Amino acid sequence: MDMADYFTTRYPDLHGKTAVVTGSSSGIGEAIARHMGSEGMNVVINYYTADDRAIQGIIYLIEESGGHAVAVKADVGTEEGVQAIYDKAIEAFGDLDVWVNNAGFEIQGDTHTVEYKDWQRVIHVDLDGVFLGTKIAINHFIKHNKPGNILNTSSIHDVIPWPTYASYSTAKAGVLMFTKTTALEYADRGIRINAISPGALETPINAERFADPAVRKDTTDMIPMKKIGDPIDVANAAVWLISSEASYITGTTLYIDGGITLYNEFQGGRG
Repeated sequence: MDMADYFTTRYPDLHGKTAVVTGSSSGIGEAIARHMGSEGMNVVINYYTADDRAIQGIIYLIEESGGHAVAVKADVGTEEGVQAIYDKAIEAFGDLDVWVNNAGFEIQGDTHTVEYKDWQRVIHVDLDGVFLGTKIAINHFIKHNKPGNILNTSSIHDVIPWPTYASYSTAKAGVLMFTKTTALEYADRGIRINAISPGALETPINAERFADPAVRKDTTDMIPMKKIGDPIDVANAAVWLISSEASYITGTTLYIDGGITLYNEFQGGRG
C-alpha cells in the first residue's frame, strides 16, 4: 500500500498543531509522521541510526502533503536526547501539542544467555524513553496550562509472553501500566495519554523474517484475520486517537493486531 496515495485530511482540529514522533525514520513511526503531515501538522522527526538522505526524503513527503517537518538525531534512552528533541520542536515551531513515544527495538536471545548491557539497552529505549518523553511533554503542557496528547507505541507483547524476547516483552508490559497510571494522574488537567499495541506488520524490521515463506505462513496462521498488517493501519488509529474525535478516551491501549490477542487457538469453537 502506497502511503502517498492513501493519506487524506480527516481531522481539521489537528491542522497547525505540533507533534514529536520518536523513532520516525521508518515503519510505524514514519507512517504516523506522514499521516500527521497530511493533516497539516508540524512534525518533529526523530531518528538515531537512519541515513540522512532517507530522513530528508520523509521531510519532503510530509511537506508535499501539506505539513511542515524538521528532524533531529537523538537517543531517546537518555535525558540529553529527549531534551534535544523537545528543544528542536520549540525552536522550529514554538509549541508542542502531541508527543508520540514510538522509538523501540528488540534483542533476541535465551534469557539465561542475554548480557546485562543488552537488557539495559532495550529497557532504556523501550521503557525509559517513554518515561522521559512523557515527562518532558507533561511539563510543557502544565507550564503553558494547556491540554495535550501523549501516545505510546507498545506491542501485543505487553500481554502476550514472547520467549527469547524477555527484555522487549517486559518493557512493553511496563508501557501498558505506565500509560494507565499517567493517564489517571493527569486526566483532570486535560492531558490524554493512550497507547497503541500493534501486531505483526509489514515493516523494515520484519522484512527479513517475513521473506522466509515458512515464517510468513506460521505468522499468518496465528492471526485470526489471516493477514499481516501495514504500518498505515497503525497510523490511522494513532492519528484518530490524538484527534478531537477521541476526546473522551484516555488510559486506553488499542490493539491493532488482526485479532491475534483473541487466542486464535479457539477460533471455530475449538477447545
